[in-house]
Amino acid sequence: MPEMNLPEHWKEIKLSNQNLFSFESGIWKGKKEPFEECAVVRNTNFTSDGYLDLKDVAVLPIEQRHLTKKSLKWGDIIIERSGGGPEQPVGRVVFFDLNDETYCFSNFTSRLRVIDKSTICPTYLFFYLLHFHASGQTRKLQKRTTGIRNLIFGDYKESRIPLPPLPEQRSIVHVLQTIQEAKFTRQREIALERERKAALMDYLFSHGTKDERRKQTEIGEIPENWEIVQLKEIANLRRENVKPKDNQNLNFVGLEHIDSGESTLKRWGDASAMKSAKNRFYPDDVLYGKLRSYLDKAVIAEMEGICSTDILVFTANSKIVPRFLVYLLHTEAFVNHAVATSTGISHPRTSWDSLGKFTFALPSLSEQRAIAAVFQAIDEKTAALEQEVEHLDELFRAMLDELMTGQRSAVPLIDTEMDV
Repeated sequence: MPEMNLPEHWKEIKLSNQNLFSFESGIWKGKKEPFEECAVVRNTNFTSDGYLDLKDVAVLPIEQRHLTKKSLKWGDIIIERSGGGPEQPVGRVVFFDLNDETYCFSNFTSRLRVIDKSTICPTYLFFYLLHFHASGQTRKLQKRTTGIRNLIFGDYKESRIPLPPLPEQRSIVHVLQTIQEAKFTRQREIALERERKAALMDYLFSHGTKDERRKQTEIGEIPENWEIVQLKEIANLRRENVKPKDNQNLNFVGLEHIDSGESTLKRWGDASAMKSAKNRFYPDDVLYGKLRSYLDKAVIAEMEGICSTDILVFTANSKIVPRFLVYLLHTEAFVNHAVATSTGISHPRTSWDSLGKFTFALPSLSEQRAIAAVFQAIDEKTAALEQEVEHLDELFRAMLDELMTGQRSAVPLIDTEMDV
């Protein structure tokens, strides 16, 4: 580890200091009865923020004799000892912040507990170890065994931890938690916007934006002045196949560039890297992923380009608004139709012939625009919130590095009520 250039009033400690810290290895499946079922935290429950995602936590039978010794309590730090990946070195950490439930931790992890809280704040230590991993230090402390990355734990415990006075530790924690909480707030708002959009999908595509009289049809009740049509009556398949070498100045869109459930294209690749023939598209065309249609991939094009042949290019005729069309392709009814008409086991694909038979209720052009405008407004708000999350991520990484290396003091930031 490189030499630290720390403020003079800071000290250094090591994780191996038994007066300050205790370690416990994770649970392996036991054989001695009696057993008790317990939630077990694994490295699959780690998030990039350093907190636990407990939606898919495993509940396993644990030997009762181990429960007390191997349980977690607030302030514990769980360290990933095995795992990682090509771009993600082993050694991730998470902070356990629950009080009222019993959790254990798996054999691929270890628990680090602060003994002397009058010297070191557990949350400060967590943030430092988060920085330690993010800065690439754990990459130097790993070895590979049969394809698995393992942390050289003895060396990890000898790592030097910069230690400011306890009040300064708490100030650093306050700054970093303020940024994280701002990010979590934006993420909750994004989730709410997506829930609102999903609920409106069902309603607006069967009721519209007005309180109109309704009629009974073969697909259920719809507004009286809407008509029943098939997709092939209002859209066509663009069949323009081109060679990338003749279109190297254009952008390339593959399925990997389209986000599930999103209607706007946010990224693309370079056509010059492509070899085989591709489909051509133009502004206001709708790009639909026919491979694994359950992934719900459909976006409106705002530029010219070429795309994968696993992407169908739809053009709208005069009876439908292109942006209404792309939102229609995200409705549950259409996704279910696409999945039901897909063939193939490992690579199921649907086809234009099958999709063209999708039957739905079509409102007037003005009502289509009104419906599309509702969803577009939600999408724009969500995109703005996502940009704020990206900004807060960048701010957190920068502040984590500067605060943990003593380049910046946390106290002035608190005194000036830092705006995040």
